[in-house]
Amino acid sequence: MRIRKTEDEPFEIMLIPMIDCMLVIIIFFLVATTMKSHEKELPVDLPAASAALQVEQPPDLFIIGVDKDGVPYLSTGDFIEPVDTERLHQRIREVAKADPNRRVRIDGDRATRFEDIIRIIDLCQFEGLKNVGLHTKSSPGR
Repeated sequence: MRIRKTEDEPFEIMLIPMIDCMLVIIIFFLVATTMKSHEKELPVDLPAASAALQVEQPPDLFIIGVDKDGVPYLSTGDFIEPVDTERLHQRIREVAKADPNRRVRIDGDRATRFEDIIRIIDLCQFEGLKNVGLHTKSSPGR
């Protein structure tokens, strides 16, 4: 016996599987992209220290980089640029006026002359920034 339908079933879009697929694609792209803090890469090879500690870095950390030739670098916006001594002193003065307790980290290349690092530490202390630290990496034997 043949049964005939008088009406065709209405066409439906399956929303639940489509939403599941879209969520999987979104999660894939979120995981595939880097979601770390956007700390710019300075052109320095940090010295190794056997007593280096992993310290939680505050988000408002002021970072000054010094390459092997003694050229200081500052982060400006989305990129890092080399600066002269006058611009560096001006920027340190601005940071010190805004917050004298702000942490300063100096990323010095292992081949940098010690005199270049001391010059930056002197500038920080002259402007009233007392919380200055040096960035090193852990030695491989640790």
